[in-house]
Amino acid sequence: MTTPSCQLYLISPLDVGGDFPAKLEEALSAAPVAAFQFRVKNVSQHEAARLAEPLQAICAAHDTAFIVNDDMALAKRLGADGVHLGQGDGDPQDARRLLGPGAQIGVTCHDSRHLAMEAGEAGADYVAFGAFFPTATKTVEHHADPEILTWWQGLFELPCVAIGGITVDNAQTLIEAGADFLAVSGGVWAHPEGPAAAVRAFDTLMAG
Repeated sequence: MTTPSCQLYLISPLDVGGDFPAKLEEALSAAPVAAFQFRVKNVSQHEAARLAEPLQAICAAHDTAFIVNDDMALAKRLGADGVHLGQGDGDPQDARRLLGPGAQIGVTCHDSRHLAMEAGEAGADYVAFGAFFPTATKTVEHHADPEILTWWQGLFELPCVAIGGITVDNAQTLIEAGADFLAVSGGVWAHPEGPAAAVRAFDTLMAG
């Protein structure tokens, strides 16, 4: 089976308690998902580890990479597949030393070609550009144009991730522009027909 040129990268909602593990299972069972980013805020590391445990097991069962947002120490504690670093969350080289050669290290680069090239030089495994569309998930300070994906693809081997307000309805332009991964949160978890329907719809889009 050939890997599609663009793959789905799910980002958790901030609330991953309650019935969220069942929703994740539903989403990952619907179609292949390359990665899942565990993103929680304002909880202790101990509580984060407790919340992560069932989700990490579900990801492992579906061969989906489990990536921790922002927190190298938590990624190390969990034995996660990788960490995603914002611009203020530390250096990819430090993350590499802590997590080892096999870890997937991603870096948020907003709409900046310079930051993306710096991240690549520092040993990141992927760079993330965005936000491409309005999003309710976080405050948007940087608006990226799809053209930055095309520019990156033309020059670099390193995969690029598109993030920010991506839904089934607006994803096509980013796929065509050259995104290797679509990072989606609300577009899946808040989909009116449920997470499985959303993942299947993305899968159909990305299969072209």
